[in-house]
Amino acid sequence: MTTDFNLAPQISSLIAGQDVTGRSHRIPVYYPATGRQITELAEADAHDVDLAVAAARRAFDKSDWSRWSIERRQNLLMAINAKILDHADELARLECLNLGVSMHELRDRQIKRAAYNFRFFAEYLGQRKGDVYDQITGYRSIVIREPVGVAALIAPWNAPTALASMKVAATLAFGNTCVLKPSEQTPLALRRFVELLHEAGVPDGVINLVNGRGPVTGEALVAHPGVDLISFTGGTETGRRIMTSASQRLKPCSLELGGKSANVIFASADIDRALDAALVSIYSNNGQQCLAGSRILLEKSIADDFIGRFVDRAQKIHIGDPMLDATELGPLGSAAHRDRVLSYVDIARNEGAELLTGGARATLPGDLAGGYFMQPTAVLAPSNRSRVCQDEIFGPFAAFLTFDTYDQAMEMANDTEFGLVSYVWSDHLPSIEAASRDLRSGVVWVNTTMTRDLRTPFGGYKNSGVGREGGAYSEDFYTELKTITVPQAPITVRRIGTDT
Repeated sequence: MTTDFNLAPQISSLIAGQDVTGRSHRIPVYYPATGRQITELAEADAHDVDLAVAAARRAFDKSDWSRWSIERRQNLLMAINAKILDHADELARLECLNLGVSMHELRDRQIKRAAYNFRFFAEYLGQRKGDVYDQITGYRSIVIREPVGVAALIAPWNAPTALASMKVAATLAFGNTCVLKPSEQTPLALRRFVELLHEAGVPDGVINLVNGRGPVTGEALVAHPGVDLISFTGGTETGRRIMTSASQRLKPCSLELGGKSANVIFASADIDRALDAALVSIYSNNGQQCLAGSRILLEKSIADDFIGRFVDRAQKIHIGDPMLDATELGPLGSAAHRDRVLSYVDIARNEGAELLTGGARATLPGDLAGGYFMQPTAVLAPSNRSRVCQDEIFGPFAAFLTFDTYDQAMEMANDTEFGLVSYVWSDHLPSIEAASRDLRSGVVWVNTTMTRDLRTPFGGYKNSGVGREGGAYSEDFYTELKTITVPQAPITVRRIGTDT
């Protein structure tokens, strides 16, 4: 094991503010840029999960946490925001060691987004409203929201801190407690993230962290009777298993799952801007994002020129050390995942696709020779039914398709089991209006890429998930509605069981 990065030799769980070292399995943690083991993870078993849920349960049931004033809760969320920003370089470095995404992207985009999530919900709390109904003569009914209880928050490996922080911020904002489980691949930054929340003033037991694999730690957490609701971001098959388990106890679930998003580019688009966005939407975050524009649909009149320029730019992408800001494409998350992504090159060829660029490992010098690098890859698919157009590859792998008419474009875009996001590029208003209506996805980005307004709902149609995150939609999930009905004057109650 290398100790080049001054990491603790073992990463433990953090329960009620205390280190808890799992008693069972140890999981090696690797740096994707070198392929070397940098530390190991102490897996939390069912016993450790029980300790974490019990701590969250005590903090919710026995302390005043859930009844904090709005002002006090806002102050805490803003303190967390400041704490994350103060430690942005540290968190980005830890994320880079686990994930291999460039420091520039992590520090300036993902960690800043994590901090903003807490600021957003602090501001949201000051704008909340209740409902009052007085249509029944003599009565007033007041509808209020209360926290649900203990939330199980399961974070993905591809953007751990950015995505987990959205769940944690909403959980804390509405007065719940939680148990957070990162991916076993990427525990480093989230471990430090939870420590920083405690430093910012989160009471012990309000947030607890357990580490381990899905079939061990994750299943114990989802099945625990002390958990009241579950929020999961990850793969569709895992989401199905979680929802099946949760249904046995009628636990609410929010699931943000897979995607195979269509990036539809009409001849009426600003082609230069659409080209820039197409490259970013598939190759940023090393291609490992559920909202990647992985299917690029081109109107035939612009296809040859667009593809030629795209390939030229893709071949100039700077592959290298993710610790350097100049790096544009780092390693994939694991050797197994890189090999899986590369396996689609042969799948594409066997189905008649044309390899346009890439399609192989990227060989780097020195310490990076053992890293999980691959070339930015693109193919021209023979049809939308090809596996490269249907399977979520989850890497720097684009599939091009062409269309003649608007109706063909919409048919191909919607011909998928997923429906997370769609991209539309056109300066023709009627085409934009029609596509915004016809695309079957939870989000449609028009002439922009990956722009998230936290006030709006984020989530998908079909196999891309259940539920939505953001503003009032997070409030719906993390709170229970309560109706309180009060007479406006003493009432006369019908008397029964009397002699008169």
